[in-house]
Order: sequence, then C-alpha cells, then structure tokens
Amino acid sequence: MPDLFIQTPPSIGNQYREDPFLRGYLQRKCPREVLGGIEADLDEMGALAGGDLYRMQLEDRTNEPKLTQWDAWGNRIDRIELTTLWTRAAEIASMRGLIAIPYDAEHGRFSRIHQFANVYLFHPSTDVYTCPLAMTDGAARTLLTVGNETLIERALPHLTSRDSSQAWTSGQWMTEATGGSDVGASLTRATRDDHGVWRLYGKKWFTSAVTSQMALTLARPEGNGPGGSGLAMFYIETRDAEGRLNGIRVERLKDKLGTRKVPTAELYLDGARAHLVGEPSHGTRAIEPMLVITRAWNSVTSVAFMRRAVALACSYARERRAFGKRLIDLPLHVTTLAALEAQTRGAFLLAFELVELIGRQESGEIDAQQKALLRLLTPIGKLLTAKQAVSVVSEAIEAFGGAGYIEDTGIPMLLRDTQVLPIWEGTTNVLSLDAVLRGDPASGIAALKARVAECVRAAREEPLRDAGAAASVTIDKAMSWLAAARDPALLQASARALAITLGRAFELALLVEHAQWQLDAQRDRSGIAAVAQFRRMPIDALVGERDDEASLLVS
Repeated sequence: MPDLFIQTPPSIGNQYREDPFLRGYLQRKCPREVLGGIEADLDEMGALAGGDLYRMQLEDRTNEPKLTQWDAWGNRIDRIELTTLWTRAAEIASMRGLIAIPYDAEHGRFSRIHQFANVYLFHPSTDVYTCPLAMTDGAARTLLTVGNETLIERALPHLTSRDSSQAWTSGQWMTEATGGSDVGASLTRATRDDHGVWRLYGKKWFTSAVTSQMALTLARPEGNGPGGSGLAMFYIETRDAEGRLNGIRVERLKDKLGTRKVPTAELYLDGARAHLVGEPSHGTRAIEPMLVITRAWNSVTSVAFMRRAVALACSYARERRAFGKRLIDLPLHVTTLAALEAQTRGAFLLAFELVELIGRQESGEIDAQQKALLRLLTPIGKLLTAKQAVSVVSEAIEAFGGAGYIEDTGIPMLLRDTQVLPIWEGTTNVLSLDAVLRGDPASGIAALKARVAECVRAAREEPLRDAGAAASVTIDKAMSWLAAARDPALLQASARALAITLGRAFELALLVEHAQWQLDAQRDRSGIAAVAQFRRMPIDALVGERDDEASLLVS
C-alpha cells in the first residue's frame, strides 16, 4: 500500500511570547516598573492559553452544558452541568484574578491594561468563559458606582475573589421577548410582599451564563410608567442558603449557532426575591456602568479571536505546500494574511484605547476631553471590532481551504463563536445610533479629532505622514457632514456609516502612532507595512446623501 500524505496541523505555543505586537504595545504604554511587575503573570497565562487550555479545548470540543429539570421523583431541580473546560476555566479565572486585578488596582490606571492583556490571552482557549467574567466585572463596577453599601459588602468580595471556592460570577438579565436592545419594553414586574421584600415576576428570554450565583436585572415596580424611566435595577441571588433556586424556573437552554458552551437559558421569574440596587426608577441609566465594562470585554475578545485565527492561519501557511511551495512563500497568500494582520492590529489598538480610558476614569486621572472620548469610543469600539472580527476570522478559515471547514479541527468553532460578538451588548445599528445621535456626539468627535492629531503629530516617515493626513481629513469630513445634516431620517440612515468611518479613521491614526514608535524604539518596519495594508481598505464609509429608494428593496 503506498504511503499516504498526512498534513501537519497548525500549532500554537506560548501566546504571550509569540505575540510581539502585544509585547510592544505593553512596552510602549506601561512604565518599566509596571511592565516588570506584570510580565511574568502574562507569560504564564500565555503558556496556559497555548498549551494545556488549548489542548483541553480541542478534547472538550463536542461537549455542551446539560439541563436536568426534574429528579427521579418528580422534583423540579433545574440543574445545569457545565463542560470540563468551563469548570477549569472558572478555576483559572479566579485564581489568576481576572476580575480582581482592576479592583486590587496594584498598578493604578495600568491595572485595566494588565487585566485585559490577560483576558486577550485567556479568551480564545476557553470557549467564551469570558461571557460570565464580563458580566461579573460589569456587576462589580455597577455596584460600586451606585454605592449600595449593603450589596457591595455582600457581593463584591465574592465577585473579586481569587479563591475559586468563594468566587461568584454574575448574570446580566435584560433581554425579553418584547425587545432585545429595546430594554424599555420590559414586562418583568416588581412588587413588594407582605414583609416589604421585592419579588420579581416575568420571563427573561436570553440569559447567558445562567449558572452564576447572582444577577443584575431590570424590572418595573408597580405603579411606575412605561419605558426605560419606569424600570428599576435589581440584585438577585440565584439560589437560597439551602441551594434551592430563588423563585426561578429554567424553561430551556438555547440552541444557538455558536457559543454553545455558554449555558444560555430562558428563565421564568416567579416571585424571585430581589433587592433594589439604586433608585426605584431610571434603571436603564443605572445599568450604564455595566455596559461600559461589558462592551470593553466584547471589544477585547473580538481582537483575541482575530489574533487566534491569524496565528493558526500563519502556522498552517508555514506547513502547507501548494504548487510546489509553502503557502507562506506564495505572494497572494502572503498579501491575504498581511491584510488580516493589519486589521487585527488596528482593532487591537482601538480596543485597548478604550481599556486605557476606563483605567484613567477609575483611577480619577481623566479629564473632560477624555471622558467625551470614552463616551464615544465605548459603542464605536465595540461595534467596529466585532464586525472586523467576523470578517477576519471568516477569511482566516478560508485560508485553510477545506480543512478550515472540518469540525474536528476545531477551526469552524472560531467563526461560530465570533458571530455572537456583533449581537451581544448591542447590535451594530443600535450602537451606531448610541454613538452619533444620542447625547453630545459633537464633543465626542471633537475629542476624537484631538486624539487623532496627537497620534499623527510625531509621524516622520512619509508613508506615515500621508496616512495620518488621510485619517485627519476623514475625521474633518465626518464632523462637517454631521454639522450640516438636518434631516433626521438621513442622520439615522447614515449612523452606521458615520460610526464605522470614525472608528476606522481612528484605527488608522492609532496604527500610525504605534508604527512610528516601533521604528524609533525597535527599528521595526512592520508597523509601516501594517499602515500600508490598512490604507488599502475603505476608511470612509459615508455616502453623504439620503437614499429615498432603499425601502423599495425590502418592502
């Protein structure tokens, strides 16, 4: 029998050591003493992410959470069994302080960079265990912002614990059948019982990580009016001291396209005991601190999936031969991978710009202009990196040819899990409206313009100066367009294009800034190559006029 050819699969190693872009960013942004204090931690996480966790992920590929609603004697138990990887990921997350790091704040405003660098390494190997972690971080920040001392004393030590036997995660129960992003349409009711205890009644249609020990949710106290202003935010512990569910029925686990390891459920609240977190109204406003944090997690995990997909595609290109050469030696394949790398770098810098601003805000080292920039970048960073992640991961899978379509390689799972990122924490359209039509978008864009000017000011190489000028011109055009637009329908129809234009122009400026630093500090010209690749893609998405006939295509 003739010898059969067996293709060598892609492989990854220590994900910190094999990511010079991450290490360069940290070197540029962190003081020497901070970098010295966090590098060993990141190196250990990189080894886990590319070693034991990655191997466990591939071995655990076909497992999913299981719901048992009844025991053998007919008692309703609603027990959910998690996968092996998720159980291990929970232990690692608490032990390594993935929530604790920014609350311990050992490195001040740089603690958020330390935390999210760990998240970036951890995420792709853990089947989206970052979902409950994001909501846990958001819940901790929300409780601190609201200042409910009783709940802070009760929950915060668990949410930030490094002891896996004491650590809690938190849910975020917003979505109902009446509306996803339109949380003001919530039908969940809150009433007081004879003892003055709040009880919640209603159905939550999409509750991720339902195995968490607590949740923050919205409900409408009796007598309150409609809309978001009539809602209040409540704290729920999911089980009582005896381990019984707290007025909660798990109707079913969702059968989803991706994130299949995440135990996402439909819940029915039937008198769930709850505590009012803040005021008995304006709950949608009270939940905003959580959304800032969870949208940052969404942005960083988007970039993490991009990095993993590109790393695997490059590894495969070094092994796979076609037309007598390795793929990595074929110019068209190299160009394709280079474009993916440039997108990943731009998205990384945008996501971590948001992380850095959050760190400044939490440490009190933020000025009015940076606050306006944070307000703008929270939705823009989330929407743009999520869309880029789906595009990059899809293209990376294509780079494997047929092997990228085979389930037991583990590669298709990347795309399925990535597809949730434009949906969670606000769809692209909802976030576009939030970014450029609500609040004071002009001040946010003015702050963005100032930050872009800072990015491009130091550029000396001609390709970088030209790219910086292009970014600046695009921002100026967007500002002028917004100032001149008067038609509300045009503003709404163009919100997505405007948000994407602002985000991509900013990514280009951030790439210019980092490329000049790479050249100066490391004599590394890869940043200039990244800028050149990024400029070949559309930056300005604004059409500039209303399309009155668009409705003809969807009527």
